[in-house]
Amino acid sequence: MIKKYSVLICLVISVILMAIATLVYPGGSLLDQNSTGFNWSENFFSNLFEAKAINGIENTSRFWALIGIVFHSLGYGIFFINMSRKMSDRLTATILKLIGVANLLFTFLIATPLHDIMVTISSTLFLIGLFYITFFILKTKLHLLKVACIICLLTFYYTLFLYGTGNWGFLAIMQKVSFISSMLLVLALEYFTKQEDFIPMKQDGQKNQATNR
Repeated sequence: MIKKYSVLICLVISVILMAIATLVYPGGSLLDQNSTGFNWSENFFSNLFEAKAINGIENTSRFWALIGIVFHSLGYGIFFINMSRKMSDRLTATILKLIGVANLLFTFLIATPLHDIMVTISSTLFLIGLFYITFFILKTKLHLLKVACIICLLTFYYTLFLYGTGNWGFLAIMQKVSFISSMLLVLALEYFTKQEDFIPMKQDGQKNQATNR
């Protein structure tokens, strides 16, 4: 039972811990260094990981945020490994498995001074993995998931565009949108897809025999 719902358990714990972190964040943002608490439209999640809050006070949210992001990365790692087992294409299965294992390895480095670069690498790997999954989802009959994958990818790319253009105000909002949309998509892909969905169709409309790995 725990193994079956491991991704859900990890992400739920992550959300709870990150929510606690936002509640105990002392204050300060890029727009107002003297603000109080965590402002969802002005603060970034990265503010939660610093030793001191932007207003100069010791950051009491750091402990909760680090543990929360560890569970988040752990859940995503398990997700990619599980998705690799559903793929009939060997190359894609291998890539997803490697991404999952990398996420699991990086999990133990997130709670170190390297957490910023580890989070960046983890996010990049997620985008690569999601691109491969979307490619094969588009070949299935899972129409709602097709739309969800495309929307999630576009949201991520638009968020990166805002980062590149320095639109910090709207970027803070889009960061949360990307975070929430990616988690919902991961849960949908984890629990509403199966190996049979990714078996390629023959020309006569029948599915090929699944490849055992």
